[in-house]
Amino acid sequence: MSDDFMLDTDDLHRRMDGAMANLKTEFASLRTGRASGSMLEPVMVDAYGSMTPINQVGTVNVPEPRMVTINVWDKGLVQKVEKAIRESGLGINPQLNGTIIMLPIPELNEERRRELTKVAAQYTESARVSVRNVRRDGMDQIKKAKNDGLSEDDQKFWEAEVQELTDAAIKAVDAALEVKQKEIMQV
Repeated sequence: MSDDFMLDTDDLHRRMDGAMANLKTEFASLRTGRASGSMLEPVMVDAYGSMTPINQVGTVNVPEPRMVTINVWDKGLVQKVEKAIRESGLGINPQLNGTIIMLPIPELNEERRRELTKVAAQYTESARVSVRNVRRDGMDQIKKAKNDGLSEDDQKFWEAEVQELTDAAIKAVDAALEVKQKEIMQV
């Protein structure tokens, strides 16, 4: 192996893991018929002149399997939080009780479950694209090193390393999709 070229596989691995972490965050926002505080993570509220996550304007709780509550700290923001939830596309109808917003989670019908599995597949494809972009960056580094004198054997070794990382990351992404689709379709 060439002493002067060392591909930073840890960096590539970290970036591929980042794509997987992002996928899990997106999956958490998909409703599966069970209440979860994480389903509100992508919802932003116009609070104090900037877009703020809901968990920074109130306390999010899950008191029962089909109910999420938000105890909004500032009375003036209750209407804005309610509006943000209505406009978020989550398909939840908030109910006000003073400064507490209750979100009853309805049962998912078959059609909505199928739509959610399609959304999960779109999220997964975005994660795959991110992983492939990291792979391309790694391969570009190897090509540049080849032009700078990296031997063909070393080039093949590093390309195999990058491909192995990519295959493992894609496999993990696909496994996560399979688990999420089963979770969504579970009645």
